[in-house]
Amino acid sequence: MADGAGGCCLGKELLSGNEAIARGAWEAGVSLARAYPGTPSTEILETLVGYEGVDAAWSPNEKVALEVAAGASYAGARCLVAMKHVGLNVAADPLFTLSYTGVRGGLVIVTADDPGAHSSQNEQDNRWYAVAAKLPLFEPSDSEEARAYTRYAFELSEEYDTPVLLRTTTRVSHGKSLVEPVEPSPRRPVTAFEPDRAKFVMIPAWARARHVIVEERQRALAEAASRSPLNRVEWSDRSLGIVASGVAYHYAREVYPHASFLKLGFPYPFPAELVARFAAGVKKVFVVEELDRFLETHARAAGIELCAKPDEFLVGEFSPDIVAAIVGGGEAASVEAAPKPPALCPGCPHRGVFYVLSKLGLIVTGDIGCYTLGTLPPLSALDTCLCMGAGVNHMHGLRKVLPREQAARVVAVIGDSTFVHSGITGVLDIVYDNADGLVIILDNGTTAMTGRQDHPATGRTLSGGQAPRLSLEELCRACGVPWVRTVDPYNIAELRKAVEEGRRTGGPAVLVARAPCLLLERRRGAAPVVDPDACVGCGACHDLGCPAIKEGDREGGRRGKSGPPVISSTLCTGCGLCVEVCRVGAIKRSAGGG
Repeated sequence: MADGAGGCCLGKELLSGNEAIARGAWEAGVSLARAYPGTPSTEILETLVGYEGVDAAWSPNEKVALEVAAGASYAGARCLVAMKHVGLNVAADPLFTLSYTGVRGGLVIVTADDPGAHSSQNEQDNRWYAVAAKLPLFEPSDSEEARAYTRYAFELSEEYDTPVLLRTTTRVSHGKSLVEPVEPSPRRPVTAFEPDRAKFVMIPAWARARHVIVEERQRALAEAASRSPLNRVEWSDRSLGIVASGVAYHYAREVYPHASFLKLGFPYPFPAELVARFAAGVKKVFVVEELDRFLETHARAAGIELCAKPDEFLVGEFSPDIVAAIVGGGEAASVEAAPKPPALCPGCPHRGVFYVLSKLGLIVTGDIGCYTLGTLPPLSALDTCLCMGAGVNHMHGLRKVLPREQAARVVAVIGDSTFVHSGITGVLDIVYDNADGLVIILDNGTTAMTGRQDHPATGRTLSGGQAPRLSLEELCRACGVPWVRTVDPYNIAELRKAVEEGRRTGGPAVLVARAPCLLLERRRGAAPVVDPDACVGCGACHDLGCPAIKEGDREGGRRGKSGPPVISSTLCTGCGLCVEVCRVGAIKRSAGGG
């Protein structure tokens, strides 16, 4: 591995895997970086934007990000694209054909998988994308490898005329360890685009010819993987051999320090010759890998016999205990911490929307974002969640097939960032289909769930600059939506009126519920005051599901289900929703507050 070329070591630093990937890309001379924020990959771009000479920006979605980077690569620029695992599904269309066109400037695509589904709707194993798209795959185990592998990936990309997938997982992305940064390589100037239509224009005749090149490249890459320093054998006690990749390698080293190891950092194309030699040199060999049986499947296909992990370990992320259970047999020790139920933040502008939808008894098709928490009690007001943008299309499909009375109860909710990402086409489809239905855009002015990143409707860029601000209302009108309204989600009465009106329009309708995320604009008013004598214990305030409202002493209630609520002055932001929903006026705004 040609790591270190272009400069000397600068001393060690403690970096997360994401920060190390950004460092490695900068060291490699990356010129352009694009991404859509998504945990656990978000910090890569947030770090890269701080490096001099890198054009780093958020894209509306992952497909756009990859296509922008591909265009820059065609001109000879080194480019990086980052996304979480499900983001690669969105970028899959250009990904597969990019394997055919190849590159000019190195192109590295980071896919950050999420074993355990800590912040995702599934646990898909994106190593299979390397197989399906016929691309080389790197998999670092810690921050130093994340830095070094990223740098090397650009070199291999150009040497073999291919995009390179760099797969991380949540623990590698967010865990911190020491790295040894080196001086960056000189950034090569891009002076012109040289046309090569047989390479970059994938009409069928040229695509068939490029496929032959891809298969030849696969064979060459398999040989390269078998001799790559990213794949290394660590001989020790030969009674036990362990083949491992990613963070699972470190877990296995911790539990079995005296075993022999084959550490695969370049696992695809599968280095069958290297794995066969290692397996022949040990008495018993286990594969330790999170999620799917990726390495095991390829080894068995090559005629290499290994010990398989039990089916129970096909889900969730690993730990040293789980590795011990796989290799040593038995069950993994389980330490269950008391779970803290997730909830929308106190004062969240989305809470009023879900409260109204719940009270109206509507069927709500939803989307990916912090507002997905609207599905949990006591709001219980979100009935579907599949992927980015699907909520709008779910509503369209349900209203097409349900009986009229039930169809009229279906509405969709989607966040502002998600709407820009992939909700616009769903609205276009409703208009084009001469259909009807209410789409509620929960516009809190940011991509909140991943840490408050900007997008085209915020008017700000990743670097902090100003940009033209997309008007969601004007866009929807331009798409042909005849009924477009904007409402303050803290005004329950007006919100309910607008929802009812939008449902009765008889055509496509969009309601923009706009108020900034509390983490974006930290507003704080005085906590409302509860009159215990007026409280009837109806529980309406608790139906909001606000963490600042606690159950009171039941004996203090006048005649209802519970005593007067206790409102935490520490958690309360003074949004006033509880004041609005209290039907007897027992909760009042503080004098001069909120």
